[in-house]
Amino acid sequence: MTLEREIVLDGVANELRGFAGFVRSLDARALDVLTRCAGWTVRDVASHVVGTVVDVAAGSVEGQGTPPVTERQARERRTLTAAALADELDAALPTLQSLLESLPSDSWDGPSLLDPAFTLGFSVEAIWYDAYLHGEDIRSALGLPPARGAGLRCAVHHVAGYLTQRDWAPTTLLLKDLEPVEISGGGTEWGGDPLELVLAATGRLDPAPLGLDPRIDVYGGF
Repeated sequence: MTLEREIVLDGVANELRGFAGFVRSLDARALDVLTRCAGWTVRDVASHVVGTVVDVAAGSVEGQGTPPVTERQARERRTLTAAALADELDAALPTLQSLLESLPSDSWDGPSLLDPAFTLGFSVEAIWYDAYLHGEDIRSALGLPPARGAGLRCAVHHVAGYLTQRDWAPTTLLLKDLEPVEISGGGTEWGGDPLELVLAATGRLDPAPLGLDPRIDVYGGF
């Protein structure tokens, strides 16, 4: 289930501000480190996040999240420094915030223009989820400890939303430091680490040792 509108709007803004500050702190060597995103460096991952914000703020939402668009976002920024990437994100964020805040609250649970299988709120929440998850890709590549808190909570709810839309087996997630989260209305209980769940559900961690169905990858289909 998508989180409440105000929580998501605040979460998007806070996550992206934090992402900009994090990227700004990286040196040139760090930008060239390969990540677990196949073939992508830290710079490429950061460029995708920045490019998404710039595109959406400009009203360009078609194809967001598809390989051609993500590749373009990375390719267009492959010569940028960490400071330049952070500056571009900081410059686009106020416009994005204004755009998201202008979306009618009574449309939050209505169909998304990007994919009517999901709600408008889910599509907005995806910006937060994507920035958090890719921030973790960068942290992992650089050997930094993971970030937890609001971004991780968002990621768990977002993954649960994907799985519910795909009619995953009814499951109630009882995860450390989080409220119960239901998939497909709730059912069999699964407890564990929330970050491990998110990584397994996005193809970044083997689900088998966690006792999860290997088909749980939300990007791999089932």
